[in-house]
Amino acid sequence: MNLEGLNREQRKAAETLEGPVLILAGAGSGKTRALTYRIANLIDHGVAPWNILAITFTNKAAKEMRQRVSDLVGERGNEVWVSTFHAMCARILRRDIEKLGYTRSFTIYDEDDQSSVLKELFKQFGIDDKSLTLREVKAKISDAKDRLLGPDEWFQASAKDFRSQQIHDLYDAYERRLRHGNALDFDDLLVRTLELFANHPPVLESYRERFRYVHVDEYQDTNFAQYSLVKLLTKESRNLCVVGDDDQSIYGWRGADIRNILDFEKDFPDAAVIKLEQNYRSTANILDAANQVIAHNEGRMEKALWTEHPAGEPIKLFCAGDEREEAAWVCDRMQQMQLAGKTYGDMAVLYRSNAQSRVLEEMLVRAGIPYRIYGGLRFYDRKEVKDIVAYLRSIVNPADDVSLRRIINQPKRSIGDSTIAELVRYAAEKEMPLYSALMDVPETLSARPRKCVSEFGDLMNELVMAREDMGINDFVKYVIDRTGLKAQYERDLSDEGKNRLENIEEFLGAVAEYEQGAESPSLEDYLENVALVSDLDNAEMGGKAVTLMTVHSAKGLEFPIVFIAGLEEGVFPTGRTLQDDKRMEEERRLCYVAITRAQRQLFLSYAAQRMLYNQVNYNAPSRFLKEIPKRLIDDQWISKRERNFPGVMESYQHPTPKRTPRYGGDAAGRGLGAGRSALGIPGVQRGFTPSAASTVPESAVAALFKPGDRVMHRKFGEGNVLEIRGSGSDARIVIGFAAYGQKEFVLSIAPIVKVND
Repeated sequence: MNLEGLNREQRKAAETLEGPVLILAGAGSGKTRALTYRIANLIDHGVAPWNILAITFTNKAAKEMRQRVSDLVGERGNEVWVSTFHAMCARILRRDIEKLGYTRSFTIYDEDDQSSVLKELFKQFGIDDKSLTLREVKAKISDAKDRLLGPDEWFQASAKDFRSQQIHDLYDAYERRLRHGNALDFDDLLVRTLELFANHPPVLESYRERFRYVHVDEYQDTNFAQYSLVKLLTKESRNLCVVGDDDQSIYGWRGADIRNILDFEKDFPDAAVIKLEQNYRSTANILDAANQVIAHNEGRMEKALWTEHPAGEPIKLFCAGDEREEAAWVCDRMQQMQLAGKTYGDMAVLYRSNAQSRVLEEMLVRAGIPYRIYGGLRFYDRKEVKDIVAYLRSIVNPADDVSLRRIINQPKRSIGDSTIAELVRYAAEKEMPLYSALMDVPETLSARPRKCVSEFGDLMNELVMAREDMGINDFVKYVIDRTGLKAQYERDLSDEGKNRLENIEEFLGAVAEYEQGAESPSLEDYLENVALVSDLDNAEMGGKAVTLMTVHSAKGLEFPIVFIAGLEEGVFPTGRTLQDDKRMEEERRLCYVAITRAQRQLFLSYAAQRMLYNQVNYNAPSRFLKEIPKRLIDDQWISKRERNFPGVMESYQHPTPKRTPRYGGDAAGRGLGAGRSALGIPGVQRGFTPSAASTVPESAVAALFKPGDRVMHRKFGEGNVLEIRGSGSDARIVIGFAAYGQKEFVLSIAPIVKVND
């Protein structure tokens, strides 16, 4: 195996083939390259490809890794089992789940399915979703399964109060409902696989024999169940190679346990530890900033990223008066870079919470800048697509009541809610699936509902039988046509109807692509693939549009130009982390991830005041800004604002939250700015700062500014001079602000200064 293309540490990782190995791979250090070369080198040293397992966190990453291995070793690379945790477990369960009392045609419930079941249970138990939210219950159940706790075990570890009892009862009923429907949720894929291995040792032994060499990417993101599965598979061979970066552990909120990577050497005292510290992504300035921020965390493994890249441009920092000015500044920088030859597809805006995107979107629309929201509605989450999938799932798994309830009156066939409720009651009374109630229509229904239900039952039987005689693509087309799913949108001449038809055609294209590419195509396998698709798998970065996304969504991605907005205490880091050292360390890791997404240019911004969640807040600049050395920052925009309007930078120099300014005035100071900072910008002194025009003879006032000049206004930020009207003391200036539109001022007293970009 030719390893000359690797650096020294990457090569060491590729050549260390036996025993436990921890590859600490910093951001942009070429970990995927090192991992694929290691797998290829194992094959080159005589290890059978089918004895190698590589686990990634997205199907997209798995596909990329499989391709890279094949590029190195040829066709043999296709025999390596490269998969996500969930896809691997689903594959194992399809083969042996009957040993646990399920059938192989089990359904995988997504979040919507899970919510549907729980909503029914809320009603059944008479629980008010205002006192106990659906979101909380879903999170508690998921957390319990991540920790391998059943309902009773979870309750014993809880506070054992009334709320905990309610959650326990819902969890218990939810599990029974899943089993009755021959269904698993995502967490179950791991839980049931572990159950299978624990209760059926020969099955476990067969997979231990199969997977002699196990690799796990993004190990810092594994939860307890995933950790347990990996430990179980590698207990005898001990050939476990994990790749990860504790500094990028940002998913603690969804069960990831950083201790898995921090304690790896405790679990395997003889482990080889290899650090990949050379960064190939970012400029030296960006990398230096990231290193300086993360160095403030105590719970981390020592490493220091370095690069051979030049220093590059300094990091740009901007202090905005409010969130609208911040968004306008972002748009302005983008437009200027686009005019200079950069493309919008190279740019991304990262923020801490989804709610921050609203103002950014408004400004981008106003500026005419194309953008895409990363993490928006996924293709397989769209109504028309979910309807098709629900039909297919009902055909494959007649016990799937959730899917059947979704499509029983879709398209409309006069089967109303009361009829469905009676069918559900009848099925529960007879202890049979809802599907069976379609064939044995209850006598309690009146004539018309009975007829409609019976006709739907006949349709479903027809589809079940037709499946036996058709290929997958032809069958799906038949289902779409025969059920009327397509016809209902053909009658809809609106843009929405057309979009839905396009999505149906896109779905058919996906089915055709699957059927052509799969070794042994089956409807069950296709539905499994659909269930396991993630946002990252569907993402197409680049193109001609700016990308907007949360920092969490940006993990694993990179962009030439990155804006990080909202760097304020209470926003990033969030308010709920300010008094929690452990959570603050994860928040700092999140900032580290955000910074290291940037390749060439990094822009940081914060606002003196921000309207968020329908509330105005006055926050100090983020502590993470203080942790970046000033030698790395070009703060010309802050300096400009401070120079022109003294006091703006006060909070940056002394980052402690200010008291919320009082609105209104007092007897001594009524009028503009009384009782609060002038124009609502914290730190700015009361009163006007006169325009430079006030010290110039009237005859020369208009000559100070001309159309096209860039100016800064204390309240409205930067803008362009559009027009000068009149002369002398009556002269007026018209300025266009990206965030606030056109404004007109008396030139002699306007609080503006000329800006030299």
